[in-house]
Amino acid sequence: MTVYGIGRIKNTIPHRGEILLVDRAADVVPGESLTAYKAVSGNEPCYASLGQDAAASDYAYPTSLVIESWAQSAVLLSVWENPNPDVLAGKVELAGAINEVSFSGRAYPGDVLEHRVRLVKSVDETAVLAGETYAGGREVLRVGAFVVALRDVNELLPAPDRAPVSV
Repeated sequence: MTVYGIGRIKNTIPHRGEILLVDRAADVVPGESLTAYKAVSGNEPCYASLGQDAAASDYAYPTSLVIESWAQSAVLLSVWENPNPDVLAGKVELAGAINEVSFSGRAYPGDVLEHRVRLVKSVDETAVLAGETYAGGREVLRVGAFVVALRDVNELLPAPDRAPVSV
């Protein structure tokens, strides 16, 4: 089994720093499937505000970060053969939709999230993926469908004659 580390991941997707939530990838079958891993640590920013009296349940890894980590794994599979680590150039990945999401457990510091991702369908530059996440052999997340679309960054920039819209 070939294991790909953080260098290959950073050379494939544009995520960096605290928002990069995938540590390694293995069992990569381009255009079909991959397994990715993320170690949950008690030193993560999501735990910074917990005080000394925090209960063990307060250390449940946020479900939003479990989804984000799985989604990064899905993006990794969708662009494995055409990597673009620069969000300001070339084709960028856009999350279109996520459906049929269910949680059946939680992860805690010390757990390793194991994301299993499968390509369901690919049409032009849009991919539909599905899969699960396990922690300690327990399923914690199931995703029925996740849509990733590739778009040229120039299509996403504001027109030069219009001021950007502020929100």
